[in-house]
Parts: sequence; structure tokens; C-alpha cells
Amino acid sequence: MKFVDEVRIRVQAGAGGNGCVSFRREKYVPRGGPDGGDGGRGGDVILMAVSNKHTLLDFRYRHLFRAASGRHGSGQNRHGRGGEDLILEVPVGTVVKDSVGEEILADLTEPGQVWTAAGGGMGGRGNARFVSSTRQVPRFAQDGQPGEEAEVILELKLMADVGLVGFPNAGKSTLIAAVSAARPKIADYPFTTLVPNLGVVAFGDAPPFVMADIPGLIEGAHEGVGLGTRFLRHIERTRVLVHLVDVSELDEDDPLRPLRQIERELAGYSEELPLKVSVVALNKADLVFDEEKLERLVAAYRETGRPTLVISALARRGLPDLLAVLTRILHSAEEEEADGAAPPGAGLNGLNDDDTPPDGSRVA
Repeated sequence: MKFVDEVRIRVQAGAGGNGCVSFRREKYVPRGGPDGGDGGRGGDVILMAVSNKHTLLDFRYRHLFRAASGRHGSGQNRHGRGGEDLILEVPVGTVVKDSVGEEILADLTEPGQVWTAAGGGMGGRGNARFVSSTRQVPRFAQDGQPGEEAEVILELKLMADVGLVGFPNAGKSTLIAAVSAARPKIADYPFTTLVPNLGVVAFGDAPPFVMADIPGLIEGAHEGVGLGTRFLRHIERTRVLVHLVDVSELDEDDPLRPLRQIERELAGYSEELPLKVSVVALNKADLVFDEEKLERLVAAYRETGRPTLVISALARRGLPDLLAVLTRILHSAEEEEADGAAPPGAGLNGLNDDDTPPDGSRVA
């Protein structure tokens, strides 16, 4: 299935039906009087968020959507039938923007949430509506009103609990394939992943959570280099960020350079991204054969105050420890949100001072 995360569409609501000019004419009923019915209301164009869609592919090749118009009124006080609403299903996490100023019009973040993109026109009143003591034979009726038209931009921001960020070829696709049923493209060259991938991760008895594999970021991503802004927007809704670092490529003279560069890109895109809870996963540990060097690199990342784990996604090493830490952070965040407290910020990233890491893990 092709992943599409931004489209521009035009919506047109149905027009209202016209009112009817009619007079009752029956045998043995003199002076029957006006009996023209009202026109029906035009249908609305409604956007509805659903959880079983994860792409805007339905809008990729079709850009105009029209709702049905209302029927005209008729004699014998028969009103026209209203036009049927057109309901367009979009993925949860879809943002609706104005096509001119790109003002945010709606943010559909919950399944079943709806937003009316274009309202249908009101039906016209028939001549029976205009009878009065001074106007007993009205020979006119109202026309139906046209439906609203709008051109909007639909922008999808993935709804995920955990987002994987890092440089190209850091092993993000390998990691999400190892811990979930997702099967992204994996190869030994950078920029293998061109679109975000979602995977549902289940660990122990804890509720499953959604992990997003964000395509590799490069320097200048927040300015659009390498389609960076299209990737960065999918991180905005994640609750926890996992900085995936290729430990085999780290320079001992400046081991924190990859982390600083990624954080610089996050901060350049949004001031809120660096405040998210974050975990560091030093990947490809199976390629580092000097244990003392590995310990020094881990110690450097421990000084950042983030939970730091050593893993190998390919060899499946350290993954249970990583999932245990993520599960605990997410559970802690849910409890704080239920209590009305703010979600955990930087610093210990959701781990209390008395929290202890899982057995055998390398957690700062």
C-alpha cells in the first residue's frame, strides 16, 4: 500500500432544492389554495477520522468530492428529500488546513471525530409558506441556496506512542521489524526507508503500543533538506522518542555528535520536540569488539541524563530491556495524564530516582 501523507482536495456540498409554486385543484374543491412544498436541504461534506486507515491514498488520484443536492418541492405540500451527506473517511491524526493561508481548520485525533468541510445549501420554501391574510394567492417560491465550496489541504501526522529517530542506516527499520510484525524494506545502504512505517509492539502483559519508524534525518532536515519536514511532522504526536545511534560509527573524541545533530534538527522544526521524553539506544553493538571502548561510549551518553541502552537489532540483543524501559515510561505517562499532571519532560525522561533498570541492561 502506497503511503501518502499530504493531499489537496476540493469539496462541494449539495445545493438546496427549489420550492414549488402549486395550487390545489380538485373536483368539488373550489379555491383550493396554494400547496407548493419546500425544497430539500443539500448534503454536507463531512470528514470522519477512522482507525483502520493509515494513509491518504484514497485522495491521491481524486481531488473533487461533491455531496448530493436536495430534491425540489412539489404540489400537495410535498417537500423535497434532503441530499445525502458525503462522509470522507480519513486516518486518525489528519490535520485539515486552509489551502490559502494554511490555517489549521481541524485536527482529527480521535476515532469517530467528525468535521464538516462544506455545509449543504438550505432548500427554498414553497408558495404555501407565503400565505397570509393579505397575500392569499402567492405565485412565487424560493430557490434553493447553493452548497458551500472549499479547497483544503489534508496533512497526516502519524499517531504513535514511540518514534524512532536517527541518521540514515542507523538500523531503525531493522529494529521495528525485530519487535513488531511490520516488514519495512531493509538494505545495507542509507535512505532505504522513504516513508514512515508503523508497527504494534507487545511486551509481556503490558498493553501494546505503536512504534513509528521515521525515515533517516540528515543535516538541514528542518529546512526541508531530504524531505526532512515531511518526516519531522510525524514525530510531533509521538509520546516517546528513541534516538537510535550506530555505536560502531561513533568517534571517541566526540561521541555525542550524532545526538546533538538530531536534536538540532528537532529543535529547528519545533521547540516542543526536544522536550519530549527520549531514550538513547546504541545500536549495532555486535560490531564493536572492544568492550572498554563500548563502556566509554555508553558512559558519555549516560552523562546526558537519558536512559541509555546497548542493543543489536540484527542480533536481537538488548531488545527486551529496551521494550521494558519504553513500556514503563509509557505506563508512567498514562498514570500522570490520568491524574491530570503534565507529561514527563526532559531530565530523567519519565524514570524516577528510585527506578532500577531491568537485569542485564545498560541504562543510565
